[in-house]
Amino acid sequence: MPVGLTPIEIGLTTAIVAVTNEEPQVLVAGESGRKDGPAGLPSGAFDPLSHRTFEIGLREWVAAQTALDVVYVEQLYTFGDRGRHARIGDTDPHVVSVGYLALTRVPENVSGLQAAGARFRPWYHFFPWEDWREGRPPIIDDAILPSLTKWARGAAGRNERLRLCFGGGDAASDKHTNWDEEKVLERYELLYEAGLIEEAQRDGRVAAVRGHLGLSMRFDHRRILATAIARLRGKLKYRPVVFELMPAEFTLTELQHTVEAISGRHLHKQNFRRLVESTELVEPTGEMSTTTGGRPAALFRFRREVMQERHAPGLRLGVRR
Repeated sequence: MPVGLTPIEIGLTTAIVAVTNEEPQVLVAGESGRKDGPAGLPSGAFDPLSHRTFEIGLREWVAAQTALDVVYVEQLYTFGDRGRHARIGDTDPHVVSVGYLALTRVPENVSGLQAAGARFRPWYHFFPWEDWREGRPPIIDDAILPSLTKWARGAAGRNERLRLCFGGGDAASDKHTNWDEEKVLERYELLYEAGLIEEAQRDGRVAAVRGHLGLSMRFDHRRILATAIARLRGKLKYRPVVFELMPAEFTLTELQHTVEAISGRHLHKQNFRRLVESTELVEPTGEMSTTTGGRPAALFRFRREVMQERHAPGLRLGVRR
């Protein structure tokens, strides 16, 4: 290596997502024996001598740290900002991380996860402003908009970003501004730049954090998770990835609640059912579920052949106003 160049390491980091009890969950690893430290995503170094591809390396790290064998995996983005591992000023190699999104279902026996020091945690614990299923989250008006409006005052560029992300700035009083559920990363970056989250203080951007907005994560793992959430929310609309999170048989209500959990929005029941039927993504099994707590409900399964029938077999979601 030429003299004066900083050594580089390649890391592999994955956001492993599942949905249980109508809550989107992300797997955090390495928490065995950690009572106070922030959560982290499964991650490890890429070794070109041991790993023929990035994905092979990723799967090995995931299996070692979580005892899971994930099926659906896709690459997100490469993260390489200076300071992302909170090593400013030291001589350690700079870590560039290739981020991934993986979808799975929580195993019935979680002893393997527990032994590996891993567990699933609701992703809205890290992004409480993203859950609109019960309406506009109070944290936006109580904490986020007052601080961001003050931070953006007099700066046209900041005000425009605030308006697009949170409906704030000059439109702070407009409670009905359209919410784009896919701008998860843009909202996180705005809060980071304004010094409103703990990672901003850790990375030396601000002297103190003004408020406590969501749980922090190790390194830049919350930024990687924000990217994963945005990707998954967007992909729902043109690929049937939601069925990677569903059991082999399910009711339409269970399917709707899973979509709502991921998107953070309530959907109109009748419109959702018409949408599912018109896209021919599912077919009835002929069986009924008696575990719904009410009248028996018809069971359905995903029609995997739809992947060959259409180019973009997704769900064009209609939000309930």
